Amino acid sequence: MSSNDKAAEGITWISPQSLIQLRLHASPTMLNSSIIHAKQGGAYLSSFKGRGMEFDESRIYQAGDDIRNMDWRVTARTGDAHTKIFREERERPVLLWLDLNASMMFATRNKFKSVIAAELAALIAWSAAKNNDRLGGLIFSSDEHIELKPRRGKAAVLDFIGRCTKHTAWHNGQSAAVSERNMMTAVARLRKVAHPGSLIFMISDFRGLDEKSYSHIANIARHNDIVMIKIHDPIEAELPVSGDYKLTDGINELQIHTANKKLRDDYHRRYLDYDDQLKTFCRQNRIHLIQLSTDDDHIDTLNKGLGVRVNNKPQFRSA
Repeated sequence: MSSNDKAAEGITWISPQSLIQLRLHASPTMLNSSIIHAKQGGAYLSSFKGRGMEFDESRIYQAGDDIRNMDWRVTARTGDAHTKIFREERERPVLLWLDLNASMMFATRNKFKSVIAAELAALIAWSAAKNNDRLGGLIFSSDEHIELKPRRGKAAVLDFIGRCTKHTAWHNGQSAAVSERNMMTAVARLRKVAHPGSLIFMISDFRGLDEKSYSHIANIARHNDIVMIKIHDPIEAELPVSGDYKLTDGINELQIHTANKKLRDDYHRRYLDYDDQLKTFCRQNRIHLIQLSTDDDHIDTLNKGLGVRVNNKPQFRSA
């Protein structure tokens, strides 16, 4: 590896060591967010059909309690009538859907969208491990798709990190000219592996979603909680002020001229239309959308987007 390659670590590519270090910033409260679970009956409790029930505690019997839930052992031991309290199973698979397509290998500032996506995925993965949740993932580009079955523990996170950092997308030098995207295929595969009750984080710029892709995601959202994390670069939203600019993917170069105000306005309007379409879709399907720019402090933006309070402040949970 050249010195130039090493200098680009954390900017155009990411090392496994950097993603492993993110465990220091991970918190199980990230996955207990009231925002993700506000549509459910309690903190990290699922209302999906078919999920089992687990014993929570026993308490003194109260008028109206179901007699079938009487805790006869505690009642016999204490001499007072006690009833069992149940809660729906807390354990659920956490799935990471990580987009490493060519459009993610881009940024005009800070670091590539793909690097930010990998860091966010690793942070969520470490949080899942600390929360004792099973972790699975789908890591894909235009030429390679990796599926990881949900497993529990540190080994699952390290496997995800290893598969992510060794993915061919980082090493094959994907050109931005690659026109064939596999978003619909990746979404269709997610639909096959996502079991009802899963918590799914989709991390992408979501470029190339077509009508079938949206339909698949809507079907997945009926039985799972989805958080879509959209990453964009400022130049994708708005062209810079009048001037001549050169873009490169390391191999090819593109010169853009932004003197024409109508061109800049049309460009910005197309982005807003695409952004509004995604927002409307998420709102209609009760999908939580977090948007961040390559300019942002992405860890802070993720925490805020998930409703996580930092600095050891108490975490609000829905009742």
